[in-house]
Amino acid sequence: MDLEEKVAVVTGAGGGIGRGIALKFASLGARVVAADIKMEGAKETVALLEKGGARGLALGTDITDFKQVQEMVKNTLRAFGQIDILVNNAGWDKIEPFMKNSPELWEKVMAVNLKGPIYCTRAVLDPMMERKYGKIVNISSDAGRVGSTGEAVYSACKGGIIAFTKTIAREMARYLINVNCVCPGATDTPLLAELTGGEAGAKIIEAMVKAVPFRRLGKPEDIAGAVAFLASDEAAFITGQTLSVSGGLTMC
Repeated sequence: MDLEEKVAVVTGAGGGIGRGIALKFASLGARVVAADIKMEGAKETVALLEKGGARGLALGTDITDFKQVQEMVKNTLRAFGQIDILVNNAGWDKIEPFMKNSPELWEKVMAVNLKGPIYCTRAVLDPMMERKYGKIVNISSDAGRVGSTGEAVYSACKGGIIAFTKTIAREMARYLINVNCVCPGATDTPLLAELTGGEAGAKIIEAMVKAVPFRRLGKPEDIAGAVAFLASDEAAFITGQTLSVSGGLTMC
């Protein structure tokens, strides 16, 4: 795969899966914009990819704020002159039974996991349509395909991202913009550690591992390889597709 001279925006690139994707892209020759609400993490990611000889830009961005998203795109265009790839990776959740959820939790989960990717997609489409070139990869979740106990609203958002992917793929095909979706299963990230802390969390992790045919959690690099393929020109005739990267947890 070759991403030489491509410009990629990766949201939530300050750690976890997003950082793994950013580093993978950089290793393939891309110039990477690491966008994250946590600027310190974004800067750390850029420092890592620059250590490998790549070019990067850290942008502090709250994807739930459309004005900040628009600024992210403007700053990327100022720095690099184009946007070839968008990876809607940023996400957030809290594992809790639906009947214990508060409306405030619903709003935050929907803002980050559904509205955020919609905002980012809208913001990059104009320059992509003008050039008649673009790759958008949305990071959904197997929770959006089969559901996940304790993640009702998160699952709803991730299912929405799958449907959104298919619709935008249809609308953007005339502009030669590919739009696809990757669904990770349980992946070993700082967010997962945060969500599953303590003794009860250890039991959740154990149950997750047992449910995976390969008997392990995913790693950020597992996800990054699939995303890089869909973002490359080797996937030029692939659009509107949903790919699970979950060690066989979901087979459909």
